[in-house]
Amino acid sequence: MRDRPSPSLEGLTDEIDVDHESAIPLAAAAARDRARRVGLPGAMPDQAAVLASELAGNLVKHAAGGTVYIQPLPHGEGVEITAVDRGPGILDLDRSLTDGYTTAAGSLGAGLGAVRRIASEFAIRTRPGSGTLVSARLVAPDAVRPTRWRVGSVCLPAREERYCGDACAVAETDDSLTCLVVDGLGHGVSAAEAARSALRSFHTAPDRPLGEILTTLHRALRHTRGAAAGVLRLHSDRAEYCGIGNVRAVVLSGGEIAHRMAGQPGIVGWNVPTPRARTVTLEPGAGVVLHSDGIESRWSHNPSTFLLRLPPPLLAAALAHDHRRTRDDATVLAVRAA
Repeated sequence: MRDRPSPSLEGLTDEIDVDHESAIPLAAAAARDRARRVGLPGAMPDQAAVLASELAGNLVKHAAGGTVYIQPLPHGEGVEITAVDRGPGILDLDRSLTDGYTTAAGSLGAGLGAVRRIASEFAIRTRPGSGTLVSARLVAPDAVRPTRWRVGSVCLPAREERYCGDACAVAETDDSLTCLVVDGLGHGVSAAEAARSALRSFHTAPDRPLGEILTTLHRALRHTRGAAAGVLRLHSDRAEYCGIGNVRAVVLSGGEIAHRMAGQPGIVGWNVPTPRARTVTLEPGAGVVLHSDGIESRWSHNPSTFLLRLPPPLLAAALAHDHRRTRDDATVLAVRAA
């Protein structure tokens, strides 16, 4: 009998490296399974499989260094399939999005046009010579969709690990969005249990002041191995950040890095100083990235304007694909006002 996945495992991103045709059915099966687990009704799990198959097939035919990421949406109301590659890019993007267009001999010809038609939400960016990023989301017809914020995330265990000590969550209120990234110390089951305890604590009252949220997390994690944690609250005109340990927040504005914010020294659950929140002003259109130290911090030292202007689902995938430490659990959460 198969073990039932833990809640921390349920929130993970499935990662399929696409370097051979054999990866296409693997991606399709993973997308169908994920769609069923998040409760998408009727034929939607099969639609998710079609999306993953088409995106993985495009990587096999046209790209190099490609990966498909499959995960529940941050708000839990659907599934997201994202493809990232280091291929030649798409020279004529409008033409490639025409249903039936293909440049590959033997292709069914559905390609990106079918992906855009089937998906509830679709985003694509390409840069000739550097690659393409595509996000296709399927959302249940009766799901309540967030209207004020665009959110993207990727949560990956260290290579060869089944359980992930990282986790993330978001909670929307009338006038703000509160985000959590937590990094349980070490790897494996014990780190995952610490992260799961943090998620349970966060969801009890995510609208409290940030310092109170961290203090409550500290109490909840006292009988675990502990964690680093960062809590971010976004308003229309400002961002508040409060963190303990190596969880970082980076504010993006106008195609540039506007602010970098790191956590205070300490371990949530073991030794925590009085949490201090920092507030920064947000310009219209600004975004924020919150990530664990499984994402190399140097990504923000000299990033391209192309990277910084990506919509949140593609930005999270790009950072995980290009700046991940594979020997560590890695989580990145990207947010921008809709």
